[in-house]
Amino acid sequence: MIDLIQHYWKALLFSDGYHFTGVVVTLWLLVIAIALGFTLSIGLSMARVSSRKWVQFPVWLFTYVFRGTPLYVQLLIIYSGLFSLDYIRGHEFLSWFFRSGYRCTILALVLNTCAYTTEMFAGAIRSIPRGEIEAAQAYGFSGWQMYSHIIIPSMLRKALPAYSNEVILMLHATSLAFTATVPDILKIARDMNAATYLSFQSFSIAAVIYMCISFTLIGSFRLAEKRWLKHLQPAS
Repeated sequence: MIDLIQHYWKALLFSDGYHFTGVVVTLWLLVIAIALGFTLSIGLSMARVSSRKWVQFPVWLFTYVFRGTPLYVQLLIIYSGLFSLDYIRGHEFLSWFFRSGYRCTILALVLNTCAYTTEMFAGAIRSIPRGEIEAAQAYGFSGWQMYSHIIIPSMLRKALPAYSNEVILMLHATSLAFTATVPDILKIARDMNAATYLSFQSFSIAAVIYMCISFTLIGSFRLAEKRWLKHLQPAS
């Protein structure tokens, strides 16, 4: 029993040189999903606030669908549902892509966080005072200059507190990766529970690890807020 516990403890935290640990897999999923979702959402948020309906509507539909359905269901559709289609299995690239639990999990996480972040950034853009836009236009800023120098920086600062919550929620969402047999923290904890029947110890260890990562992320965002939102803090 002790050997089993040591084995799973190493699988959670310590690499043997050939396999990634549960913590590394979880952080890897989080970083890739957040990086891709963040990048895509910047462009999509601009389209979301566009006055052109044909530009705005597809983005609205995307965010409506992915915010209106559970991430767990989205992962099941992407990992199990799509691969059951004859067209997917018959296409060389699509069959290769959707056969991997890692790739399906990342795709589901990216689409989900992108939908939420797009609406978050779009709301931040709408909250930018009209006077700032008019001042930029008066100075002769082009559309690209206005977005790159005024709108996007202001959007990112305004959305920072809410975006920190999205990152924490996405960390917790990575625990669904076990559905696609990805060996993240929860998957290893479940394996440990199945092998040792120590349910409380197995899942408590996983909970403590998630909590430590969450507090680290929260602390990092607090430091970022103090630096970039310093002008919003009350004068002492």
